[in-house]
Amino acid sequence: MKNIQTSLTEHIYPVLPPHIARLIRVLPDSVLHKVTEIRIRVNQPLQLVLGNHDMTVTEINQTEQTTQIYHCTAEDVNRTFQLICKNSVYAFEEELRQGYLTITGGHRVGLTGQATTFEGTIRTLKNIGSLNIRLAREIPGCADRILPFVVAKEHNEVFSTLIISPPRCGKTTILRDLIRQLSIGNPSLGIVGVKIGLVDERSEIAACQYGIPSVDLGPRVDVLDACPKASGMLMLIRSMAPQVIATDELGRMEDATAVREAVCAGVRVIATAHSRTIDEFQNRPYVGELVKERVFDRYIILSNRSGPGTIEEIVDSRQGRVIYTSLNEVKVCG
Repeated sequence: MKNIQTSLTEHIYPVLPPHIARLIRVLPDSVLHKVTEIRIRVNQPLQLVLGNHDMTVTEINQTEQTTQIYHCTAEDVNRTFQLICKNSVYAFEEELRQGYLTITGGHRVGLTGQATTFEGTIRTLKNIGSLNIRLAREIPGCADRILPFVVAKEHNEVFSTLIISPPRCGKTTILRDLIRQLSIGNPSLGIVGVKIGLVDERSEIAACQYGIPSVDLGPRVDVLDACPKASGMLMLIRSMAPQVIATDELGRMEDATAVREAVCAGVRVIATAHSRTIDEFQNRPYVGELVKERVFDRYIILSNRSGPGTIEEIVDSRQGRVIYTSLNEVKVCG
């Protein structure tokens, strides 16, 4: 994955109306480097999210030579939506049912609008009112502090690990780098590279283009792109004999079942999930049962307290104790 300026130029600006792209392009590099989200809402200010805070984007009124906040129009939202869909909305109906689209580079675009339903099930979204473009980042080394806690060096055995945090706390970025480091190995830590099967359901982790990862995941990773997690995990076990399976955002009953099957087959699982604490995750339907069953050996709790990727604690579930805590607001990502 490229640096943030290159990602903006190659992936983001092409799906924005030209006048909005220009408003963002002229911002200082010090601002653009911190951008994590671009929010476009009908009749609301164009907004950039920069880590823990946001800012509105301004334009110069050429007539009065004054600066004013730029307010997005329905045409701005619709034009962006059409550019993302390449004017073929029907080709993206499955993603629209989930409320997001993933564009080249692994950047996820969240959408809200009017839901069309059938027998209580969402069929698609129309009359889009808001777009949230979340910029994917590749930060080599952001999993350095975590790596020693997920490998038993004496046996080169990877622990099944669940990374937990609320949204926008760096889970996917850290997972991406953790996969890379486990794939490559780390001689200084006595870690030998392992074979990893990655199920990238939302095309965010590997940012595949035509099935080929556009990020550095190391030499021992096999990717199933845009594949449902549960089906993909079992497919990889049968076809690629991985030592580790990695995936993002566990949540459904079938996800929990597949994780159990993988672990029972002798494959380690590294995954992420939305929650603030282990207790909160344990109360989630289906996947919460994995905590009670001690399927995972390690839990890594992240927050945004000192910026994305702040490690709050690392828990050894077998011993039932905290083995690392960030008392000094250690920031490993972002």
